[in-house]
Amino acid sequence: MKSKIAQSIIAGLVATAVMTGVGLMAPYMGLPKMNPAEMLSGMMGVSLMVGYLMHFMIGIIFAAVYVYLFNPKVSISNKILKGALFGFAVFVFAQVMMFIIGKMMPMPMPQDNMTLMMLGSLIGHLVYGIVVALIVPSDVEVQSDKYPRTSHA
Repeated sequence: MKSKIAQSIIAGLVATAVMTGVGLMAPYMGLPKMNPAEMLSGMMGVSLMVGYLMHFMIGIIFAAVYVYLFNPKVSISNKILKGALFGFAVFVFAQVMMFIIGKMMPMPMPQDNMTLMMLGSLIGHLVYGIVVALIVPSDVEVQSDKYPRTSHA
């Protein structure tokens, strides 16, 4: 992946697909079914296909945030930890946005346990962040590469 645009698109599509799969499998893990595309389409009054398009576009946008802002600025060499931190940040942002949107327009109340829904959402966003981090090449400079290597021959 040469360009950052390509990295953003590929990482966003793959990570969003994995996150969606985790959400659809949630009932098998004892969590409520979570389908962000269905939720988006219901909130906006559009078809499920438009909900999926919106969900994947949001996934690409957040992957671009990772590629352009988060990856170069956060110096964590462990990709899984770096991705989990990014996924947590996306989770917090999503919760804040849902709160704001909920104040601006009527939203249906969840039928399931809110704590379990939050836990499922957190898991999905952590998975999303980890997948993005695993796909995007790291910008972290390894400490040992800063110093010249000497050979003892």
